[in-house]
Amino acid sequence: MIPSEGEAVALHRKYGSNERIIKHCQTVAMVAMILADEFERKGHAVDREAVMAAAMLHDIGRTRVQTVMHGVEGASIVSGEGVDSKVAEIIRRHVGAGISSDEAKSIGLPDFDYIPRTLEERIVCFADKMVGSDVVKPFEDEVQRFRAKNHDVKRLLALKRGLQEELGEDPERLIFKIICAGQGPKTSNHRKDARTAKTTHKSNS
Repeated sequence: MIPSEGEAVALHRKYGSNERIIKHCQTVAMVAMILADEFERKGHAVDREAVMAAAMLHDIGRTRVQTVMHGVEGASIVSGEGVDSKVAEIIRRHVGAGISSDEAKSIGLPDFDYIPRTLEERIVCFADKMVGSDVVKPFEDEVQRFRAKNHDVKRLLALKRGLQEELGEDPERLIFKIICAGQGPKTSNHRKDARTAKTTHKSNS
């Protein structure tokens, strides 16, 4: 089963997600669908339903923990609800810019490769990195956040670069272009669609 947006919100409510988590997930879903739509338009095979569902549910694990373990917990929650394994895998692999199995062991995660590899996994992971709370932000803000936390900046940059090479254009620029033009996908329960989404994008950046 791949939940609709409304069903994803209902799952958030069931497990006690607060409004901040839900609004963040809705904003990430909007950004992810901008990318999914453009990849599809350019002839790439992309499971748009899985992208939407995973983006909407990627942080449901934060109802249990506020650590890197939230991806594992989120995948466990949705799997227990009978959600398609493809969606669960996207959720499991969205944390940071991905976590290798060796890194996972060193930080106490179950032994698993958490690197996003499918197009859908990479879209949701990147979309999440473009959103702070419910605000779409410049990618450089996330790069600086990674540096401050001593996270793997090379892997983060590689995530963007890989999408850019496949898309044929800068995914960050595309996101802001669509949002500023008011042409992005609307989500039924998301009040900040592409016409009204908050951004911290500066015109001279």
